[in-house]
Amino acid sequence: MKKFYSLFLSITMLLGLAVSGCSTNEQATKSTGKKQETVQKNVELTISAAVSLQDALNDIKANFEKANPNVKINFNFGASGALQQQISQGAPVDLFFSAAEDKFNNLVQDGLIDKSQGKDVVGNELVLVVPKDIKKEINSFEDLTKADKISIGTPEAVPAGQYGKETLENLNVWKSIEGKVVYGKDVRQVLSYVETNNVDAGIVYITDALTSTKVKIVATAAESTHDPIIYPLGVIKNSKQPKEAKKFYEYLQNDESMKILEKYGFKGLN
Repeated sequence: MKKFYSLFLSITMLLGLAVSGCSTNEQATKSTGKKQETVQKNVELTISAAVSLQDALNDIKANFEKANPNVKINFNFGASGALQQQISQGAPVDLFFSAAEDKFNNLVQDGLIDKSQGKDVVGNELVLVVPKDIKKEINSFEDLTKADKISIGTPEAVPAGQYGKETLENLNVWKSIEGKVVYGKDVRQVLSYVETNNVDAGIVYITDALTSTKVKIVATAAESTHDPIIYPLGVIKNSKQPKEAKKFYEYLQNDESMKILEKYGFKGLN
């Protein structure tokens, strides 16, 4: 009887250990599953942004990707008007960072950006630049009548060109120099024309002028001579990654990002 009881007790203990082991394995499997669920998927965002933002945004990108290793930021830099058209035609874009309010507002009106997901972030200034070794006496916008060639961005597509033309019209200079204008596809191309002495002067943003050691700023346009230079930012409604797009949208407005933008010459709007 004692032998039978001992055998029964041993079998009971073995069964208990087996059940316990299964339970432990089951809990471990569940735990592993939960861990796998919490691992964030890799995501890529495409940001269409005015080319004048290029240097600042590349710095901000590095900081953001370091803090969010599962998100890769891809930039599509260009003239705001061209970028707006690409988005209107269905280009797969997650955020739009424009150098002009009218280009941005066109997308809001078309229903491609929700107004509540848009924000004016920074401002800029318009300046007249000349090659550092220029021989002509060009020290003001009015002096452009002395130039043989002047460059501005194509006004219909390039906001800096639009603001530049407005300034020259308001200063009663445009009609006398219109025939000398060499149009650039974006503000960086205008800057390049001046750097390489292909033109005697160009109108660009101060943020672009500050990136070059080959040009000098000779004049700054008064704010009263052109529409306000405002850079709005917004999330595209049909973004395939709305959560991450919203996250980067908010990150671009935080204190760290604003300091970087201001370091490159942009002005805060607050």
